[in-house]
Amino acid sequence: SLSSQENNLLLSVESQPLFQRSEQSKDSVYFRDGVRQIDFVLSYVDDVKRDAELKAERRREFELNLRKTGLELEIEDKMNSEDGRTYFVKIHAPWEVLVTYAEVLGIKMPIGESDITRPQNLPLSYMLGPVKLPATVKYPHPEYFTAQFTRHRQELFLIEDEATFFPSSARNRIVYYILSRCPFGVEEGKKKIGIERLLNSNTYLAAFPLHDGQYWKPSTVPTHVNERYILHKNWARFSYFYKEQPLDLIRAEICDPHIGGQMIMCPLCDEVCDYWRLNTTCLHSKFNHLFDNESTVFFAIFMGIWVTLFLEFWKQRQARLEYEWDLVDFEEEQQQLQLRPEFEAMCKHKKMNPITKEMEPYMPLFHRIPWYFASGVTVIFGMALLLSSMVSVIVYRLSVFATFASFMESEATLQSVKTVFTPQMATSLSGSCLNFIVILILNFFYDKVSAWITKMEIPRTYQEYESSLTLKMFLFQFVNYYSSCFYVAFFKGKFVGYPGKYTYMFSVWRSEECDPAGCLIELTAQLTIIMIGKQLFGNIHEACQPLIFNWWRRRKAQTNSEKLYSRWEQDHDLQVFGPLGLFYEYLETVIQFGFVTLFVASFPLAPLFALINNIVEIRVDAWKLTTQYRRPVAAKAHSIGVWQDILYGMAILSVATNAFIVAFTSDIIPRLVYYYAYSNSSSLSGYVNNSLSVFLIEDFPNHSAPLEKTDFTTCSISCFCLNFSW
Repeated sequence: SLSSQENNLLLSVESQPLFQRSEQSKDSVYFRDGVRQIDFVLSYVDDVKRDAELKAERRREFELNLRKTGLELEIEDKMNSEDGRTYFVKIHAPWEVLVTYAEVLGIKMPIGESDITRPQNLPLSYMLGPVKLPATVKYPHPEYFTAQFTRHRQELFLIEDEATFFPSSARNRIVYYILSRCPFGVEEGKKKIGIERLLNSNTYLAAFPLHDGQYWKPSTVPTHVNERYILHKNWARFSYFYKEQPLDLIRAEICDPHIGGQMIMCPLCDEVCDYWRLNTTCLHSKFNHLFDNESTVFFAIFMGIWVTLFLEFWKQRQARLEYEWDLVDFEEEQQQLQLRPEFEAMCKHKKMNPITKEMEPYMPLFHRIPWYFASGVTVIFGMALLLSSMVSVIVYRLSVFATFASFMESEATLQSVKTVFTPQMATSLSGSCLNFIVILILNFFYDKVSAWITKMEIPRTYQEYESSLTLKMFLFQFVNYYSSCFYVAFFKGKFVGYPGKYTYMFSVWRSEECDPAGCLIELTAQLTIIMIGKQLFGNIHEACQPLIFNWWRRRKAQTNSEKLYSRWEQDHDLQVFGPLGLFYEYLETVIQFGFVTLFVASFPLAPLFALINNIVEIRVDAWKLTTQYRRPVAAKAHSIGVWQDILYGMAILSVATNAFIVAFTSDIIPRLVYYYAYSNSSSLSGYVNNSLSVFLIEDFPNHSAPLEKTDFTTCSISCFCLNFSW
């Protein structure tokens, strides 16, 4: 039964005057009275399934408890919606609720306008003029001195208008804090709390704050600034790509027909592969020299210095933003240490905090050990699955090489392109493309699994949750994207054996060799396909996916075209950015940082491709955030958190990987040794012959000798393979 207070709350809502929709602009972000600002919106539909009554009871209890906290609610009937079946619950936080929870959250508000002038006429600033934004856009608000808000000392703060004192970001942050902790009943003896549970059970369809207005036109209300329009105009336009963001050496002997053309190389596979002449790899050698020459060493050294300076300058930039955005505060950091509502709901025990002397929810370790064990097993299984997929791609390359070789030998139409498109290249390119497809598929599944097992661990705080999820996702992405590159760079062609004693994988497939030009060109091809493919797929997906989904949603919803398409309905039909939206942006950036640094000695164009991608992606992200996604709930952070440590770890690893690439994968060290230690003419003349060993054809075992007989007596093999096999 309802208490008298609850009855009064319900009657007060039911007794409100009927709303004349024709009198309200579709751009309105206010209640029916035109005064109270909409801070958050919930939506739901009538459910005809058997649990419809349970969902309705949950909503009634939840909304009643929201009113008890002081929030004001206004419900839009489904008959007023565009699709004729969706209810909208508009939420407004009055002054008393805002001041109470601003103090609870430790939100900092202005106490006086800053008298510290911004730096003017910096060195070379006149050269940067074309890329700068107008001052009114870059600094839309004056700077203030701030302090943590306290409701008992309101006279200390610059409160000119209670309706505009708290910015919309603070208002929706406060409301979401209440929503995430509001109870909606007791089920099976457990207290159920939080909007996330209601969303997961489809009790509500969506919960979101409204955008400031339409992105294609400014606000018509003088007191209401449409920052969404300003962002779209100055940040999301591709014509502004140049603007700052409103953030605030060739082997000539190989190609010589009298040298490379006379060198007969041993077959690259058993029986079906024939002997071949070295000069058929002339074009590959030329391409290889573009990336494998004397400048490779110096470029690798330069990148080692650059990555260190980059991270140090980022720390400096981060500290400056921390100050400019008023985040230099220990109490703000504590927001990440707040207990998660999911943890509180699962806890049945409490113990005293030795520091605050307050009773806090507590979960004994033995309750969480099974989930930690399951999580560890899942992560290990995931890593094993990734390595198995890489081995599968290697098996594919080994098994199809003989097919490509025999087909290209027998097909007369392909003889003209054999100097360009060799069996090695065909195998390498198809293997790289297959590997990229496998990467995308495994990414999709592991994203879901890692988020699920992290929730099952029941992390205590938001910081624990993000750190645990970040570790799992980064480990997976690191192995998924880089394992094939590590294989080509450091393992392929190193354990091939020699004619008569080749090594075999699973006693079936002969280990693959590097091209006579070296494995570096193959590593370059691998990196190019994976890195550029990832960037293209990512940008196309980020741009097209929300556009298509939003179009389809609007197409389904527009059944009553004569009705007013209100602001909350427009935002409801947009895509959800989600609490992990920024997490995936960070992850994407860190993986790109790995491509730019870990293997840059083999792929010097990686930084250029990364730059082009980032210029495009900045505008794609800006466009989708301002036009295709609902407004995210505001959140604060001191820094990029654990991602900073990951970047430093990758920077250290990049020094080692590039050193190993120069030492073991690149041909520059053997060439320099030959030039200074063995050459009699102060040139590389004779180097190719020096780098090959000769094998008597009559010593071939029957199972590996070519089927066709030949008048050759010897064939050559790279000394590099022999050195690693003997």
